[in-house]
This record gives sequence, structure tokens and C-alpha cells, in this order.
Amino acid sequence: MATTRTAHTVWQGNLAEGKGTVTFDSSGIGEQPVSWPSRAEQANGKTSPEELIAAAHSSCFSMALSHGLTQAGNPPTQLTTQAEVTFQPGTGITGIHLTVEGTVEGLDEAAFVAAAEDAKKNCPVSQALAGTEITLSAKLA
Repeated sequence: MATTRTAHTVWQGNLAEGKGTVTFDSSGIGEQPVSWPSRAEQANGKTSPEELIAAAHSSCFSMALSHGLTQAGNPPTQLTTQAEVTFQPGTGITGIHLTVEGTVEGLDEAAFVAAAEDAKKNCPVSQALAGTEITLSAKLA
């Protein structure tokens, strides 16, 4: 069964001086402020589209890697994934770098890296962002 998740943003003002609020409708987890300075300069307690993409990508990748490892007979004890989404004003999103460290019993480093590369290629968020260069660093804990 397909699922649809929703969020909405209310924006007030122009780009440079305006501000907005992102509301997570599906989960009901709340609202987060967003602004151009939080996107192009310092976060200062506000989020950005790139941070939201990073959250989506790190969680999707972790799920895909966990699933792939489990299907191969090596369920992970723990995976810690960071996604760095780089934004260049005037250009856009220029790249995403995933870093994952895993604790997986009975698996060597090469097999873990191969599983991580497969997850990077096949997680739904990676596929949705296929027009962006995605790089990966993977290692066992």
C-alpha cells in the first residue's frame, strides 16, 4: 500500500528578509522556523530545505542499509549515518555526502562498504535525488 506524507510552509515577506514556518502535518511533530539566512548563512536555531533533505536522506539510507544487511544474513546492531547537503547560493544543491559507521557482527569491512554502496544507490531518497552527486564514506565501528 502506498503512503503519502505531507508538510506545509507558510512564508511571509521577501526572500532575503522574510521568514517561514514548516509544519510537519503527517506526523504532527510540530513546526520549525525557516529563513534565507538559515539556509545561506548560519542556522541560528532555524532549519533549511537542505537540513530537511539531510534528515530524509540519512534516515532512508539507514533503513535501506539495515534491510540489505539483514537480507544478507548480517543484521546490524547499530548504524549511525550523517548526511551533509551542500547548498551554494545562486547555484543550488551541489552535492550530498553520506557517512555511515556500523556495528555488524560477522561482516568484514569490504562487505560492509559494498552493502553501503548498494543502499546509497537504491534507497528511495537517493533515487529521488539522482540528479545530485551523492558520495559515501562507510566503515565498521
